[in-house]
Formats: sequence, structure tokens, C-alpha cells
Amino acid sequence: MNTPAIRAGSAADAGTLLRMFDDAVAWLVRRGSAGQWGTEPWSADPAKVERVRGLAAQPGLWIAEFDGEPAGALLVSTERPEYVPQAAEPDLYVNLLLTAGGHGGRGVGGALLDHARDLARARGLGLLRVDCWAGGDGSLVRYYTRQGFTPAERFDRRGWPGQVLEQRVR
Repeated sequence: MNTPAIRAGSAADAGTLLRMFDDAVAWLVRRGSAGQWGTEPWSADPAKVERVRGLAAQPGLWIAEFDGEPAGALLVSTERPEYVPQAAEPDLYVNLLLTAGGHGGRGVGGALLDHARDLARARGLGLLRVDCWAGGDGSLVRYYTRQGFTPAERFDRRGWPGQVLEQRVR
């Protein structure tokens, strides 16, 4: 299996991210997991379009590509969402991990998480954390545990069940 090339993202990638979110919503609806991000394309909601533009403008955005075609996105930061408890030590936080439509099963998410681990090590951080939707059949939590993460705190954000996971990086 080919490994995707990973490049730094920029505000110019907002349209690419928006397409990835739209693809993800359609895929989640097909799987019966609409509780994660709803049933409507993000591109149809002006507030979500603005949110995606804000994500694309952040400095920790990375885009995975196969032959120049976007295959996934990663957003990392030393800032965590306000609903996630502070870690006992400095950490790198995965704020977004997306695989583009048509690239599922190609190892894109794993390659981007490997990149996040490398970034954490390069910054001298020993902890990588992420949160995800813990609803449905729990498959997203299982995905992260297969990627080497350990479940930590659970939370409920206005009816949205979530799970914080963490991983030591050496």
C-alpha cells in the first residue's frame, strides 16, 4: 500500500476541507451514524462553512495526498477544545482527522496519526490526545484504540457522547 505524501495545509485548503466534511457526512449517514455530524452537508450551513474556513487558517493543518489529490486532513495544536479536561502534562492535541471520500481503507488516517506522533516528538511532547464521537456502535473509539490510543475521559456535550483518548509517544 502506498503511503500518502503529507504537506502543510493553509487557508487555501478550506474548499478541500469542506468537501471532505461533506463526504464524511454522507458516509456517516450511509452507515447509520448521523448522530456524529448530522445529515446535511456542511457546505449547506453558513456557520459550518465559516468554521471550516477557521480550521483551514490554523497553523497545525496538514493535508495527505496521493499524486497531488487530497486524501485526508489532520489538525493538531497544543490547544484542546474547551470541553476536554486539561492533561496533567503538555500534550499535542488532534483537533481534526478526516479521510477524503474514495480514500477509505488506504491507511490515510494512520499515516496522518503517525505524522502527529512525529510532530509531538519533535516538540518534545510525550503525550498525544484526541477526542471522538462515542455514539453509534462505538466504531470510532475502536478505530483509535487500534491506532494505539487508550480511552481516558468520557464526556457528554449537549447530548453528543464523546471519548477522549491518549497515547504516549517516545
